[in-house]
Amino acid sequence: MSPPSQPLEGFSDDTLPYDTLSPAAQRQRLGELAGVFLKLGAIAFGGPAAHIAMMDDEIVTRRRWLSREKLLDFLGITNLIPGPNSTELAIYLGYDRAGWRGLVLAGTCFILPAMLIVWALAAVYVRYRTIPQVEWLLYGIKAVVIAIVVQALWKLGKKALKDWPTWAVAIAVIALFAAGLNEIALLLLGGAAVMLIKNLGQREPGSPLLLFPLPVLAQTSLAQTGAAPATAPANAPTWGSVFLIFLKIGAVLYGSGYVLLAFMERELVQRTGWLSSQQILDAVAVGQVTPGPVFTTATFIGYLLAGNAGAVAATIAIFLPAFALVLVINPFLPKLRQSRWVSGFLDGVNAASLGLMAVVTWTLTRAAVVDWVTVILAALSLVAVFRLKVNSAWLVLGGALVGLLAKSLT
Repeated sequence: MSPPSQPLEGFSDDTLPYDTLSPAAQRQRLGELAGVFLKLGAIAFGGPAAHIAMMDDEIVTRRRWLSREKLLDFLGITNLIPGPNSTELAIYLGYDRAGWRGLVLAGTCFILPAMLIVWALAAVYVRYRTIPQVEWLLYGIKAVVIAIVVQALWKLGKKALKDWPTWAVAIAVIALFAAGLNEIALLLLGGAAVMLIKNLGQREPGSPLLLFPLPVLAQTSLAQTGAAPATAPANAPTWGSVFLIFLKIGAVLYGSGYVLLAFMERELVQRTGWLSSQQILDAVAVGQVTPGPVFTTATFIGYLLAGNAGAVAATIAIFLPAFALVLVINPFLPKLRQSRWVSGFLDGVNAASLGLMAVVTWTLTRAAVVDWVTVILAALSLVAVFRLKVNSAWLVLGGALVGLLAKSLT
């Protein structure tokens, strides 16, 4: 039976499942999806917490493509699988909106702007052996991003912290993470705690009490052992060898760009000797000061190792596992939510994720708000997002202009 050419009675094209739309409506939805994630990829400075905040504002608040509860579930899952969290969230949102085509399109469009910028900077770096100074740009943007992240933390918190167990987990995670405990362990412990508190003595026959965390524990173990030193290849780097190295890193890497730094140091400096530590640090610096995923650091490294082909190979390889994991896991999420045990586990993971995001927000604030100009800019940005509902894209642009003006006057 062919899909209906007109929306069903009582529904609009915007709320119908993608497969039920007419071909023209499907193309329109894909076009909207591409536009949204190209924009987010071009303005998403500030790391994963800021990226998540911007997605929440654009997709949940403004466009109402899905509920905040569903966004939290996606976020909780991305925290439990290897790969770049905010990119995986973009991939999840694309899949939810337009199936596998949306998955590919949303993820690609979110990555593409950063990839192109980093690729261009890599070409400049190879020619001049230096990185253009962009501190003036980030000076204003970082202060604005704080307000965007705080707003998202507030909105997500109202949904994730639904009862005393989730509140207790969020507070405990903040304290334990500040004390130095591993974030993956905290997510698992938070999920297990809420699951047990909510369901102890009420177990359903055949409920998957331990089945859900076990693959995650296996992935964590793999992440700890996957980058072990091996025999260095005899040949100079090619795009194929670059692809294989970054495919392995993308498949096992948890954490931030700083964890990526450790993996690349081991693989490309200690094991192969293809790059120096300074080149790795320069690559991570470029990833930090450009919008979009920090993992586009791979684009920079790939260009240094094997030119244009290496840049493309490294970028595809480090993000490919994220696309594959989301494609495999996402269809099972609604069924997992139907179990009281797994639902409790996800509630705990969501609360723990919020606790981690709160710690990151505090760290970002200390790094961004450094003088009276940034204090005023951050305060005005909080008013803009909470009271005036200003779009994050305009805030980022305004922050960049204020940063440029402030630096030119000093």
